[in-house]
Amino acid sequence: MSVISQENVRGGSMFKDISADEEDTQPTEIESLCMNCYQNGTTRLLLTKIPFFKEIIISSFSCTHCCWTNTEIQSAGRIQDQGICYTLKVQSKQDLDREVVKADSATTRIPELDFEIPAFTQKGSLSTIEGLLDRAVAGLEQDQPARRETAPEVAEKIEEFIDKLKRLKDVEDEFTLVIEDPSGNSFVENPVAPQKDEALTVSRFKRTAQQDAQLGIKSDDDVEEEKPGSDLETMRNEVLVFNTSCPECNAPASTNMKLVQIPHFKEVIIMATNCDECGHRTNEVKSGGATEDLGTKITLHVTDASDMTRDLLKSETCSIIIPELEFELGMAALGGKFTTLEGLLKDIKDLIVSKNPFLCGDSSSTDRVEKLKLFGEKIDKISAGEMDVHIVLDDPAGNSYLQNVYAPDPDPELTTEKYTRTFEQNEDLGLNDMKTEGYQE
Repeated sequence: MSVISQENVRGGSMFKDISADEEDTQPTEIESLCMNCYQNGTTRLLLTKIPFFKEIIISSFSCTHCCWTNTEIQSAGRIQDQGICYTLKVQSKQDLDREVVKADSATTRIPELDFEIPAFTQKGSLSTIEGLLDRAVAGLEQDQPARRETAPEVAEKIEEFIDKLKRLKDVEDEFTLVIEDPSGNSFVENPVAPQKDEALTVSRFKRTAQQDAQLGIKSDDDVEEEKPGSDLETMRNEVLVFNTSCPECNAPASTNMKLVQIPHFKEVIIMATNCDECGHRTNEVKSGGATEDLGTKITLHVTDASDMTRDLLKSETCSIIIPELEFELGMAALGGKFTTLEGLLKDIKDLIVSKNPFLCGDSSSTDRVEKLKLFGEKIDKISAGEMDVHIVLDDPAGNSYLQNVYAPDPDPELTTEKYTRTFEQNEDLGLNDMKTEGYQE
């Protein structure tokens, strides 16, 4: 692997944007062993960026002796803090053209056919929905000639199932595609970004100990339970520091944690990590209380630039809606944050526009680029108080907050609504299967 040019490291990022210019996308060639004929072949490596995703490594092997070839895609990023699950309702043939990045740790399911591709049974790939179906069909057809000789009945049943998979590409009936990846490194395209995709549901989840083991992550079994009483009082008065590792360079770092009381609301836990080696900095906000009995929907009518200075707490379970822009950001997209309204809008713009890799590269379309740039300009107008909009914080857990500048009097531009969660919202929060009374019976 030492043949990777050091000039790329010195000259900037090793991961280049996808480009038609051959000088910008020269792969690295390495002589390697062919596992089919055991002669020497050639492996070509390309370090690039996938639009709307992240850095990846594309590898392609070819052998001139036996003509055997193989391709593979690997994520060059770290394993994410949470797993991710994409649920897509395929309703038309246009949905089959959606780009999909499927990591090797992802499980693919089609519930209507009781069909599942388990994790680590296929290598990572960059494809489309149609490409995933074709790959599944090719895998099932591979051993059909041998099955017809040894087990004709099994071969016939598999042939019937292959026909069902092929008919899915005609999209005569709606079907569901589920991609669940505990590493968080898979992706399904939203063709109407930055607007909400009604056919696509994205949810994040905490990995189980078994999934951590499959990914090679050591689970921490030595965490002691927090003691009530004096220890909690100490946390309120002091900044606690504990050792950790930097998520970027894995060097030893320290995380600061502090309990903070937000006026007219509740306690929150603020955690901040700073790495002295690579300079990486991150912060996170967690609610210090339990899940509320009712969800909370906070609506602010932005009428002036002074509204940008309002303090805001966005929990991980809170979604953000701006009706005038037809914009909705789902829960966990920005994580937990304690900031101002202006800071939240800046983070939204960075996520959708400034740090969006789909604004560069050959795969970006002119219409999409213009749409996203126009969206960024509208966010700037809102921040400057030049656009009259409503900003809605919808938190089914009830742990989000937006400052009332008239407190303790009512705020004429701010409304807070309490509502009963739906079954689906309780399911997302893990409350339907949670038993807090009589659990020892």
